[in-house]
Amino acid sequence: MSRIPATWERLRAEGRRALILYIPVGFPQRESALELVPRLVAAGADMVELGVPFSDPLAEGVTIQGATQRALQNGVTVRYCFETVRLLRERGVEVPLLLMGYLNPMLRYGLQRFCADAQSAGVDGLIFPDLPPEESDPLLDASRAHDIDLIQFLAPTSTETRIAHVTEQATGFIYCVALKGVTGARAELSADLPDFLARARSRTETPLAVGFGISRPEHARQVAQLADGVVVGSALINVIDQGGDVEGFVRGLRAAIDSVETPTT
Repeated sequence: MSRIPATWERLRAEGRRALILYIPVGFPQRESALELVPRLVAAGADMVELGVPFSDPLAEGVTIQGATQRALQNGVTVRYCFETVRLLRERGVEVPLLLMGYLNPMLRYGLQRFCADAQSAGVDGLIFPDLPPEESDPLLDASRAHDIDLIQFLAPTSTETRIAHVTEQATGFIYCVALKGVTGARAELSADLPDFLARARSRTETPLAVGFGISRPEHARQVAQLADGVVVGSALINVIDQGGDVEGFVRGLRAAIDSVETPTT
């Protein structure tokens, strides 16, 4: 079993929601993740998504596109992403680490080999925004064989058939897209979010984590009132890129999420 279910159990017992942060491997410098991830965890991250750079990230807005392009220019490869996870584990990082990327590099690497090397490095979950759930069975089988959770997506536009399909095979958590569009900081959250999450929640007890467009503590608090986890990427990348107070930004998100009262089990 990956570290992800144990993390949800701990948070549920504590009556808290998860803070999940995303950074690309190799941004802003090739080895930056080795220094950044421990800082994010110390400031309050419960899980960290590590982006595997790809030249055509179709789900990403300008911020993550720019960051992943810099990572590619820094020579980051799939193999280097595995090595980064391995080094983070050796340095004592214990929270769940997930690789978020796109299918082409994984397929070129080899599906079974990718999952085996991910497990060996210490990866807990995989996230592929361009993987249709209806075509995910081969990767789902491979990831399960290597005790890795394959995180699948739902969006506000998901049909009832798609929601049923995803909730039936979901492991780890379900990544719920907060808006219609690509990643990127937004001024406001979608007014459709509560109804969308209610549709998903009615079909599953698997944790729901919401990402895309969450950029402020007040956004994190709003989402924490509706979902089990809050995912922040682009806004964090902006803080890193501008040389801002990374820990202060994360602590602000953490405090906002923890201000939401949730029942303990």
